[in-house]
Amino acid sequence: MYKVNEIFYSLQGEGAWSGTPMVFVRLSGCNLKCAFCDTAHEAFREMSAEQIVAKAIEAGEECRMLCLTGGEPTLQADDKLVSALHKAGFSIHIETNGTKSVPEGIDWITVSPKLGLPGVKGNAALKIRHIDELKLVYVPGMEEDSIEKWASVHTEFHFLQPCDLGDSEKNRLCLEETIDYIKKHPEWSLSLQMHKFLGIR
Repeated sequence: MYKVNEIFYSLQGEGAWSGTPMVFVRLSGCNLKCAFCDTAHEAFREMSAEQIVAKAIEAGEECRMLCLTGGEPTLQADDKLVSALHKAGFSIHIETNGTKSVPEGIDWITVSPKLGLPGVKGNAALKIRHIDELKLVYVPGMEEDSIEKWASVHTEFHFLQPCDLGDSEKNRLCLEETIDYIKKHPEWSLSLQMHKFLGIR
């Protein structure tokens, strides 16, 4: 059984697949504590792999693009769940902090590293070998060294995404800082949480 926070259908709001219809399976729990976390993920109901598949099909109708997210989905996602989703025709994306290994067969791996960022508690190391896109949250006042160590990670996409600070003026300043940093370091591209601008999930 898996602890599932929610299953819903929306558009991917971040990174390389931004704007793409996707079913989201949010698994409960995380192994890090981030002061800037903007996701309530601790509540859950227990579901089997078969129940998750059935709910994902119901939620997404004809859509067969699915994202495992959290919390930290690698705490629960396993070969059984991946196999069940693939058998149902889903292409599987995962959004992870990279501190746990990813099950075999995931079609797209997004790593959003949190270790070393201000306000993050945890001592796990990066465990992911293959990364399709890296999406780093930009927190105001970050040291350049703490950003650029991720620029050397081998992946096609390096995104810098301004942190949601819960205040419109702080968010505006954070966005300006992020854009300014990217213009000075063109190995990075900007990722925005488009779903929040659109007022969708």
